[in-house]
Amino acid sequence: MSTHSHHEHHSHDGHHAHHGDDDHAGHAHGHGHGHGHGHAHGPGGHHHHHAPQAGQGRTFALAVGLNVVIVVVQGVYGLLAHSTALLADAGHNLSDVLGLLLAWCAVWLGTRRPSARYTFGLGSSSILASLANAALLLFACGAIVLEALQRLLNPAPVAGFDVFIVATLGLVVNGFSAWLFMRGGKEDLNVRGAFLHMAGDAAISAAVAVSGLVILYTGWNWIDPVMSIVVVAVILYGTWGLGRDAMRLALAAVPPGIDTGRIQGYLSALPGVRGVHDLHVWALSTTENALTVHLVMPKGHPGDAFLQGVVATLRQDYAMHHATLQVDFGDVCGQCVLNER
Repeated sequence: MSTHSHHEHHSHDGHHAHHGDDDHAGHAHGHGHGHGHGHAHGPGGHHHHHAPQAGQGRTFALAVGLNVVIVVVQGVYGLLAHSTALLADAGHNLSDVLGLLLAWCAVWLGTRRPSARYTFGLGSSSILASLANAALLLFACGAIVLEALQRLLNPAPVAGFDVFIVATLGLVVNGFSAWLFMRGGKEDLNVRGAFLHMAGDAAISAAVAVSGLVILYTGWNWIDPVMSIVVVAVILYGTWGLGRDAMRLALAAVPPGIDTGRIQGYLSALPGVRGVHDLHVWALSTTENALTVHLVMPKGHPGDAFLQGVVATLRQDYAMHHATLQVDFGDVCGQCVLNER
């Protein structure tokens, strides 16, 4: 037999804390739970802070529209100018459009409300989109290298001036698109994938434009594929980091930039805390993190104000957007002992 009383208290800053008391027959300890996350409550119920995503939606729409135009222009002129470089660039741009649509879809899914099946919402779709984006970039790089090697073996005359003009247009559009994503890429791995797509494509367009000028004045057709291979190497360097970070998040690793040692130290130094166990930190999406932890506090439940303060500090100072605290009243956390076996 067990009894459980549960209370929820809302704080004015949009966090809330829970605690409960369990009395288990045959057990010498009870539990208290504290939980908080970044939801604000208003007349419409739960409201998620997704203003950045709304702005990102417009950014994605603009970038996709511009790149569709570039794909068409480069494809048409690639055929007219007999330029395999422009055709390859058009193909790479097309892969970028698909990658942008994938990332945009993930941003939209991240705004969906949690449901009975997806209790954290669908924000983790941004992690999957980052993985897919990295894979798409690697595939595009492989296609470009294959095309470059074929052109080195079988060089063909190219209309250098047409290549220069169209590639320069691609450079301007992709450079502008990359600039749109630059700010969001510092905070969101999914947006960083989109930024890398655009920056990489701008670099390729620049290489194609320069090679067009060189071919125009020297007739050295081999310059273009060589520059393409150099640019691919640069893209691969950035893509490797993106894919690695996305894979780690998909495997529930501690997100980049989060120091669990600092969190452990902060929690251990709290008044009344004798031990910190079962500290878990993982990413809910490419922008939100979650934490669960057991705090051993033999002197009893510290009160709602204490839990609310800890949750607020974890959010503001340690980027833990969803924090769940369990308070154990005994000297030893029974569940932690079981987990360590």
